[in-house]
Amino acid sequence: MITVSNVSLQFGKRVLFDEVEVKFTPGNCYGIIGANGAGKSTFMKILSGEIDPTKGQVSITPGQRMSVLKQNHSEYNEFTAIDTVLMGNKRLYAIMKEKDLIYAKTDFTEADGIKASELEAEFSELNGWNAESDAAGMLTNMGIMPDQHFKLVKDLNGKERVKVLLAQALFGNPDILLLDEPTNDLDIDTISWLENYLADFMNTVIVISHDRHFLDAVCTHICDIDYGKLQTYTGNYSFWYHMSQLQLKQRSDSNKKIEDKRAELQEFVRRFSANASKSSQATSRKKLLDKLTVDEIPASTRKYPGIIFKQEREAGDQLLLIEGLAKKDSEGKFFFKDVHINLKKGDKIAFVSRNQLAITALFNILADIEKPDSGTYTFGTTIFKGHLPNDNNSYFKGDYNLIDWLRQYSANKDESYVRGFLGKMLFSGEEVLKNVSVLSGGEKVRCMTSRVMLANPNFLILEEPTNHLDLESIIAYNDALKDYAGTILFTSHDHELMQTVANRVIELTPKGIIDKAMTYDEYLASPAVKEQREKLYK
Repeated sequence: MITVSNVSLQFGKRVLFDEVEVKFTPGNCYGIIGANGAGKSTFMKILSGEIDPTKGQVSITPGQRMSVLKQNHSEYNEFTAIDTVLMGNKRLYAIMKEKDLIYAKTDFTEADGIKASELEAEFSELNGWNAESDAAGMLTNMGIMPDQHFKLVKDLNGKERVKVLLAQALFGNPDILLLDEPTNDLDIDTISWLENYLADFMNTVIVISHDRHFLDAVCTHICDIDYGKLQTYTGNYSFWYHMSQLQLKQRSDSNKKIEDKRAELQEFVRRFSANASKSSQATSRKKLLDKLTVDEIPASTRKYPGIIFKQEREAGDQLLLIEGLAKKDSEGKFFFKDVHINLKKGDKIAFVSRNQLAITALFNILADIEKPDSGTYTFGTTIFKGHLPNDNNSYFKGDYNLIDWLRQYSANKDESYVRGFLGKMLFSGEEVLKNVSVLSGGEKVRCMTSRVMLANPNFLILEEPTNHLDLESIIAYNDALKDYAGTILFTSHDHELMQTVANRVIELTPKGIIDKAMTYDEYLASPAVKEQREKLYK
């Protein structure tokens, strides 16, 4: 168990947390949520002991082991993947290395023998004899094949390193597990494996994630950081979200009734206070008016952007016809080939692939950024595209503030008009004068979304539109795409977005495509799709 007692954290005059009291108990998974800047990762660092609170303390049940998902992907570059995982249990790994040193000695003494015996006993208690096979099994379950287990971490690609570090955090059944954004850069299969693993995990889990489906799948409690406080709710994210919206509406409705009564009394006082026959009634109403207080809803740290995609004109019947499209990578291997797609009105297509670069290549071709190696694609004459790429760095070159940057893409150059679109994406006041060179990843996505909204397209091509965004922005994006009347081609790691927006799923493989008119969950669960995937990926 981990207990947080009267914890406060203050930076200068800014109070991030104030007198937080919470207990995290075994058998439960706690999802930490809050707006960007609310202090989720900072709170996790307090729990792990990486930083100290201004006051208060964090205590852990004596003898319990805490494991933390590392964010430094290069920290273990000079170690093998299997050793990196074993390091997740520091004591076990230290014993293994100390044993090796003793047994390697040429002048083995009686004292060495006694020490080795003691280490062997502790090694056995920590299930050391199964440690390497357990670590190997965990890596294999995450898609790191046995021939990669003894490679140096620096020789693995970025996504493989993420999996190794996740396996390290999970290894050895820690008593307390802290996971900050564990699903970042994970593929569908690994996320599903992790969901099942955590669902069966009997110790304490504390997790930060922007993936609503993941939070729903693993969380038994939600810890909401807002107003400088941490409030714990029983249930998963969806339960918390609907309950919080209901509470807000109930308080708002209650306030509205009070305000209506206040307006009625004020009108009576105004009309009759000068009338002698009514003055006593006016006086009594004025006294009642003075007693009325509105329980104001405090200004939440949460802000929901106004994402609205409008069509300048409705598309005609001819949308997009793709015939025999193919694209190879730099080594001459196919990203995809034999791609034949005919789009219909109302299509909102989710693209998936085991190779994310395949989707990037297709979207770049359709956005006229790259050329295919073979095949054709033809858009209808009424189509006007809006493209949001995953890699947007090339759009933020030059010495521009946000207004001048967005003005480049607007036919209407009026500053207030351009400010309006930035304002919808939560850029206000002096923020719109920031230079584009200092924008964070999330701010760049919000700027690019403003650019797409400004264009009023009837055909959207969106690659990972919710990357770097907070939950509030993801929810707003989700709602906007559900409401959008045009055609959408998109891909996302956000399961909920894929499930609630797509009515058709297309998977790109090096040997062809799978094209199914069904929801994302139906696609993942379909035996026919599974059989087809196995054939195409052989």
